[in-house]
Amino acid sequence: MRVLVIGATGHVGGYLVPRLVDAGHDVVAVSRGRQRLYREHPAWSSVERVTADREAEDAAGTFGARVAGLAPDAVIDMACFTAASAAQLLDALRGTAALLLMCGTIWVHGRLTAVPARETDPRCPWGTYGMQKAAIERLVLDAAAAGEVRGSVLHPGHISGPGWPVINPVGNLDLTVWERLATGARVTLPDLGLETLHHVHADDVAQAFQLALERPEAAVGQAFHVVAERALALAGFAEAVAGWFGAEADLAFLPFDEWRSTTTPEHADTSYEHVARSHVMSIENARTRLGYAPAFTALETVREAVEALAAAGRIRVPAFV
Repeated sequence: MRVLVIGATGHVGGYLVPRLVDAGHDVVAVSRGRQRLYREHPAWSSVERVTADREAEDAAGTFGARVAGLAPDAVIDMACFTAASAAQLLDALRGTAALLLMCGTIWVHGRLTAVPARETDPRCPWGTYGMQKAAIERLVLDAAAAGEVRGSVLHPGHISGPGWPVINPVGNLDLTVWERLATGARVTLPDLGLETLHHVHADDVAQAFQLALERPEAAVGQAFHVVAERALALAGFAEAVAGWFGAEADLAFLPFDEWRSTTTPEHADTSYEHVARSHVMSIENARTRLGYAPAFTALETVREAVEALAAAGRIRVPAFV
């Protein structure tokens, strides 16, 4: 198939584009052209590159038509963040028979009533990002139900992998948390340390998109959670990280409003976004319909990322054991 990947040079694209090329697809990579690849791969030499400023073209009302004009058999949209942007793309793809695979987020759920959460559970999103992604999901699935667009939405968890910081056991991107855990220094966790995080390796997200692309009869009209097999609880996560270095985690706990004063406002806000949701997601729909099988556990995913941070000199930690 001729597959157009919007946001192809991002975290997931570094794995997805090579997967698609290796599978024999004709790949068109659409990006702003400002970002170096997160993951170099020989497959990129056979990829058609298209530079586009989506925000500007959306504002001009031309982006959707530009995508449709590239005559794709399928569009994988990794970079849609507003319902207005999604609506333009959907309008352009109506009647083309192109498959649309939209990247959502598990944050469409907001706080959960029961875990693991299923794709069919009621949506109660909060925050601009989650609310916009929920609106995008509704547009795509409504269009699919009406037979207007062959669409599906895949909802990754906390996308992680080597080459960039990933969410740590306090729920933010503070690199010093890894260093303190690695050396046995005290780490204070918000609340009781029982809150949860659900990571996923970028290559497992790429796997899910490839499966949905190659099994459209199972994907169209569906939403899929794309996460590791199991989520992580903060305190146990912290203890496991310390163990990677032969250390014992020295953990303390504070109510969140008190804990906020122990870090920067940016890190505190990021932690709140994660621990207040405490997502634990089911992957049964993706497993049953697509054959999705995560290759990485959440801990394996995070460890690979932390090893890469150490190798790049971005954190100073003892040797892994």
